[in-house]
Amino acid sequence: MKNFYRLKKFTAVSLCTLGANFIFSEAPKAEAVYEARSDTGTELFNYIENRRREERANALTEEQKKLLKDIETAKNNLPKPIQEGEPVPVAFEGSSLSFDAATGEFSAAGKVDIIQLEGYRFQSREAAGNINEQEIRVHGKAHMLQLVEGAPRVTLDGYDTVYNYGTKTGTMGRARGKAGEYYISGKRFEFYPDHIVVYDATQTKCGAKKPDYHVGAKRMEIWPEQIIRMYDVKFYVGERMVGSRGYFEKKIEEGDNPYFPRLGYDTDHGAYIEDTFEIPVINEHFKGVIHAHIGTKSHIRSNAEFHYDNREFSAKALYGYYYDTNKSWIKKEPGLDLLFRKRIPNLPMSYSIEYEIGDWSARGISSTHQEFEIGLAHDPITLFKKYNLFLSTSYKITKDDVKTSGVGDSTVKGMNYRGVVMREFDDRFAAYLGYEYTKNNSQNSVFDFGLDSYSNKFIAGASYRLTDRDRFVVGLKFDSARRRLEDADYYWYRDLHCSTAIIRWRQKRHKWEVRWQFTPW
Repeated sequence: MKNFYRLKKFTAVSLCTLGANFIFSEAPKAEAVYEARSDTGTELFNYIENRRREERANALTEEQKKLLKDIETAKNNLPKPIQEGEPVPVAFEGSSLSFDAATGEFSAAGKVDIIQLEGYRFQSREAAGNINEQEIRVHGKAHMLQLVEGAPRVTLDGYDTVYNYGTKTGTMGRARGKAGEYYISGKRFEFYPDHIVVYDATQTKCGAKKPDYHVGAKRMEIWPEQIIRMYDVKFYVGERMVGSRGYFEKKIEEGDNPYFPRLGYDTDHGAYIEDTFEIPVINEHFKGVIHAHIGTKSHIRSNAEFHYDNREFSAKALYGYYYDTNKSWIKKEPGLDLLFRKRIPNLPMSYSIEYEIGDWSARGISSTHQEFEIGLAHDPITLFKKYNLFLSTSYKITKDDVKTSGVGDSTVKGMNYRGVVMREFDDRFAAYLGYEYTKNNSQNSVFDFGLDSYSNKFIAGASYRLTDRDRFVVGLKFDSARRRLEDADYYWYRDLHCSTAIIRWRQKRHKWEVRWQFTPW
């Protein structure tokens, strides 16, 4: 969903699908790291916080900046420009250098610094190699930096390194470092022109010496498409294994960790634990997904899905229990959801077409439920260089053929609208104000799942970062027809090293919620 990221009001059991709940609109594309489980619009702050996280993650380190500067200096000192097809030159520095012009063999000792002008640096106390064969050998500890356009940024410290900068192949033993945003380690690294292979590997976004969570794999591949592929995978919280999988694939820029358990407490569910399990089927387009939820009040409520996804079309077969932001449960037995989304060529707009059908049951009512929706969303519009305007609309038809006696069938159809203005006043404070109209509400529908009791709504909210670890958010929702405040949600986000604790107080409903989730930086 690169061009259209549709966020539905109702949510699955898993936290990886909770959070933003635009009824018919589109949110700016951002990774689901910070989540505000609310229907008051506070998901807009997710976009701000995750954009800032990405900016921090993508910023060059001082070491990377120095490599670019040193490469530029070395290029300027070349006797002639590099010609296409010629080997990319290498610059050597060391306290002691020796070179055999006949064989091409060289050795260096002291503070050795070797720069390959395409974007590599090797540093060690000693090194040897062959200029003619374009090979570098370091038997002791070596520091390697890769900063090549179109490939993940890699920084490694390891032993027994052999690297051929002509063929871009080599090996490194017992190493650890970073690839993109991930901290990685392994017993053996193999370098190829188009990817890196790591054996007995670990991967995490937690930078602690003993990370709060990590993934282990017998074999891990890092590809230039910003993809990590792992085989014979095990997931760990601390030192305890919490799951395993034969194969797992993840884009490096993705910020969430849906494969780890989520813990929490709320007034409706009591204490609960949730987890998500993905099972690859056939190829990367097909997978099975199981969401598991166990609560002291809600007991065991799970669902299973079979997904097909490509760039513009997705299909899901659904079965099991789902809940919305108001903790209303629905059982789908079974259901089918089809979604087509596409960006309009040469226009800053996207559209989607979605159809869902299935047998729904809740509160003693059973029905064959159908939803058809056509949505249109504009890219964020910048106003006066200070404000962002989000606009979207849709036309939706909801039909219920009720099987339970005494309850009539229902068909609701009409337009929906949403407009929100948001401003970032500074690095700490942001606020939004908006209006939305939804034709469906709990008064004209068979089910109240994902619905309010009113259609005309004003939403407002503010986010303030008090410290680097503490952020406070308020989200408000008004019934504009009756001029009444319906929801007032207050959040405290507390960063706990490599995870986040979230406390939520729903003032109008007198309900508490506490969540703990891994938050990679």
